[in-house]
Amino acid sequence: MSEHRPFPLWAGRTAALLGIVLVALTLRQAVVVVSPILGDIRVDIPISNIGVGLLGTLPPILLAASGFIAPRVARGVGLDGGIVLALLLMTLGHLVRAVTPSFAVLLVGSVVALAGTGIGNVLLPPIVRRYFPDRVALLTAVYVCIVGVSTAVPAAVAAPVAEQIGWRFSLGIWSVTSVVALVPWLVIIARERRQRLSDAGAVDSSPPALVTRLWRSRVALSITVVFSTSTICTYAAFAWLPEILGDVAGSTPTEAGVLLAVTGLISVPGALIAPLLVARLRNVGWLIAAGVASFVLGYLGLLLAPATLTLLWVLLIGSGSILFPVCLVLINVRTRSQGGTVALSGFAQGVAYALGALGPLIVGLLHDSSGGWTPPLLFLLAVALVATIPAITLAKPGFVEDQLAAPMPE
Repeated sequence: MSEHRPFPLWAGRTAALLGIVLVALTLRQAVVVVSPILGDIRVDIPISNIGVGLLGTLPPILLAASGFIAPRVARGVGLDGGIVLALLLMTLGHLVRAVTPSFAVLLVGSVVALAGTGIGNVLLPPIVRRYFPDRVALLTAVYVCIVGVSTAVPAAVAAPVAEQIGWRFSLGIWSVTSVVALVPWLVIIARERRQRLSDAGAVDSSPPALVTRLWRSRVALSITVVFSTSTICTYAAFAWLPEILGDVAGSTPTEAGVLLAVTGLISVPGALIAPLLVARLRNVGWLIAAGVASFVLGYLGLLLAPATLTLLWVLLIGSGSILFPVCLVLINVRTRSQGGTVALSGFAQGVAYALGALGPLIVGLLHDSSGGWTPPLLFLLAVALVATIPAITLAKPGFVEDQLAAPMPE
């Protein structure tokens, strides 16, 4: 709720809370559910190694593209309508993948599902601001943790379900969660129509050109840099950490897989605590610096003493992921308007996921050209250190709209 549209807690906010939780539960299913059962899919549908690589690169590419599409969607159909569209795309994508007769159709279904995921990613922060401006940090912490659950559960159950019932059912079953998540948003939209309240008008109060001018805002650029650091380091870990640990620390494949899972588990308490700290700390730069230090110490550990305290280095790298929930809260608290939040969310996530897609590629190229892991780890170390600059700039209070309203320096 906002000053323009007060909702009583027992009605509008209750439905919105349920809707936010359910949307968060859907936001990683399309990303993680294919890879655990790829072998089963390839038995029925021929997929080349190039095709496998294409499926792997689709998530960050579609999430990046959606970052620039979602603000236009919100201006056209409103925030609530945008969330409904995202859930419909996810539902359709899951079903198309489940009935696919060929790799081409599987690819189309993946594009549709991931486009819905990307739109949901971008619109959820402004949705939180709209309905819970007094609880932004708390709601962000809750939904980031639920996103973590939506990453772990499909990855864990996809293979057992495929073994018992079939891979098509294992892909299609997630459409049920998207359909269920639609219900509270349809209730909210129906209530708004009865009250003759226009969601689209609230978003349109921010000019469409705002997105294209965000590069002029130090706050927007700083948040985008921190977000990009987080995505590059996270996607690089997903793609390469097990192999790095096997080569430099002597970990077995099983041990390396468990250690990768540890990076995800350690991020859960950070996701709960970091948003609450953003709301309480006078200087959020210290929190960003803590995330940067975690990444830096973890990479230095793998460079200098990989086999001695391997678990500690992995825990530090996983702890660096607090930058992700910090950025989500900053998107809300460093903008003054709902339109500004939508624009900044799309800009920051679009750029960050685009760069995140390049991270694993650069790490792989550096490894191939050098024959070792020192250059790739130095690259990731440098990426983490770049975020020290926004840690300094974001230490001072500032809002995106205020900086865009100020005249450009001569």
